[in-house]
Amino acid sequence: MVVGGGVVGAACAYYLAKAGRTVTVLDRAGFGAGCSHANCGYVCPSHVLPLAGPGAIWSTLKTMFSRNSPLKVRLGVVLRNPGWFLGFARRCTDRRMMSAGGAIHGLLTSSRRLYDDLIRGEQVECEWETKGLLFVYRSQQAMDHYAATDRLLRERFDTPARRLDGDSLTALEPSLKPGLAGGWLYEGDAHLRPDRLMGEFRRVLTGLGVEIREHSPVAGFLYSGGRAAGVRTATGDVPADDVVVATGAWTPKFARELGCRIPIQPGKGYSVTFPRSTTGPAYPMIFEEDRVAVTPFRSGFRIGSTMEFAGYDERLNRGRLALLTAAAGEYLRDPAFGPATDEWWGWRPMTPDGVPVIGPSPALPNVWLAAGHNMLGLSMAPATGKLVAEMITGSRPHLDPSPYAATRF
Repeated sequence: MVVGGGVVGAACAYYLAKAGRTVTVLDRAGFGAGCSHANCGYVCPSHVLPLAGPGAIWSTLKTMFSRNSPLKVRLGVVLRNPGWFLGFARRCTDRRMMSAGGAIHGLLTSSRRLYDDLIRGEQVECEWETKGLLFVYRSQQAMDHYAATDRLLRERFDTPARRLDGDSLTALEPSLKPGLAGGWLYEGDAHLRPDRLMGEFRRVLTGLGVEIREHSPVAGFLYSGGRAAGVRTATGDVPADDVVVATGAWTPKFARELGCRIPIQPGKGYSVTFPRSTTGPAYPMIFEEDRVAVTPFRSGFRIGSTMEFAGYDERLNRGRLALLTAAAGEYLRDPAFGPATDEWWGWRPMTPDGVPVIGPSPALPNVWLAAGHNMLGLSMAPATGKLVAEMITGSRPHLDPSPYAATRF
């Protein structure tokens, strides 16, 4: 059984079903309706470094006093959850950043290869494109400063970028305004449309015999002989031999059942989607100085990102949406986006070290965690699903699972 019908839960169900297991997926809302619905769709080995790193503490503190910061931390959230933020602060060193980067790198590079296999092997139609991801800079200072990060990614993680200065950038991407300092193109990255991927996952999983139960929130576990025997839902008990908890930002709600502390904070992200424009960009891009991302799909155009630590706040903050479109307008020649087709927010499951929690629960040997993927759930989903299936079936893991263990907290 898989609890959670997002992209990580779907990937776990897929690899378990391919391994011959009978699988049921339970979701508290609709399959693929959470953070898997309208994120920016990046499959990005370039995103190997965690949010916690040298200088991150000062940057985070400044957001508390800046109204329009792309990263916003509410003081009340810090006061209610001091342990998470202290844990984040302790990890803002070069050594710990590189250690987390190694764990993140394994999942990202494995998932990038597995997406190729999945899309080809299952004939998945999700607007998959492999042209790369472009990091764009307005100022020369920021452009040159990023050279050190590019060198680190190149030398330590074998993830190089192609540098594009000035006119070379607009020659590659004519939708950008002239006069920008330049950009860095990570040609190994890819992108897809997340809602189309989840629709295809539903088709593939159903074809493999997976049962998907929507609007089935899990109220707790069933127990027998020191193991989980299934879960309790509002519509009745559901038995299971193994339970995979892939519930994203909701995972801490199961801390008592899991028998361990799950330090996940919901980091609220936003996106707004428009019809595809003939003058829009051809490449997916991140405007790094403003932390805003743009993704051109064949069927639309999405602007997303920002991060708001505001607890489990379910309101759509239109001010955050306005920040997205205003920032994109500073870079794009044609900022007239037209009427939006979708306005969205979702909770990213943020861990203090930027590394997901994957592996067995310390208290229940047949309960498995697959949560805390921060901003990279879609990018890490296939490798996570494959690793979970390998551990459950007793196969040799294709990645060392130890960096992702829940016991590290």
